[in-house]
Amino acid sequence: MQLDFATKELTIKLVYYGPALSGKTTNLQALHAAAAGEVKGRLMTLDTKDDRTLFFDLLPLSFEDKTGLSVRLKVFTVPGQVIHASTRRLVVQGADGVAFIADSRVSETDTNAESFLDLRDNLRVQGIRLEEMPLVIQFNKRDLPGVRPEAEVAQMAAGGREPVYLGVATQGLGVVECFIGLLFCTWQKLEQQNALSEKFGFDGEAFIEHVARQLGSTTPVAELLAQAVGGNVALRKGRST
Repeated sequence: MQLDFATKELTIKLVYYGPALSGKTTNLQALHAAAAGEVKGRLMTLDTKDDRTLFFDLLPLSFEDKTGLSVRLKVFTVPGQVIHASTRRLVVQGADGVAFIADSRVSETDTNAESFLDLRDNLRVQGIRLEEMPLVIQFNKRDLPGVRPEAEVAQMAAGGREPVYLGVATQGLGVVECFIGLLFCTWQKLEQQNALSEKFGFDGEAFIEHVARQLGSTTPVAELLAQAVGGNVALRKGRST
């Protein structure tokens, strides 16, 4: 998090992590398409000839609270290919929250696990334990054959702290829910650490509701959070503990 007191601008960095071709970039593209024109910046992508992200994607979203505090959300993805390990380490540096995008196909189980361990290791280099990082998980590509059944995903998620969402990013399904879940748990951590509501009179819940509206959702945030099939029950109910 970066806070400029002179301009009253708060910048929050969110990173979409996961294996190659799991749908990280597609999630950002769907968010960009859903966002109202006045809040979104240009979606910047760097692709290779086989349409894989070479370095990172950046989606800036800007919002202003009634108190005059401007909030800028910088949303990045990392390249999933093994050869870009150093770039992943650089992009995740300074992240306030992470969405891990997993491929739902059973055949990709080992690839997902390797990428998750890579995330853990890259956070550790920064002196951050994975358990300390606001984190949500999306099981993407639910429209493909050979995916892990929803009941099995829910069973896997039941014992974890991370809210787990199901998605078909190519159709925009589960994209906003996952993003709002990420923003919610990230904001909880920032509020706990920095007391932003006390210092600035900033209404975090109203802000997240506003973000959801600007992303085209008419569903209350509590219901968006409740779409999680597992993880922290307080987050899924839309209430802090």
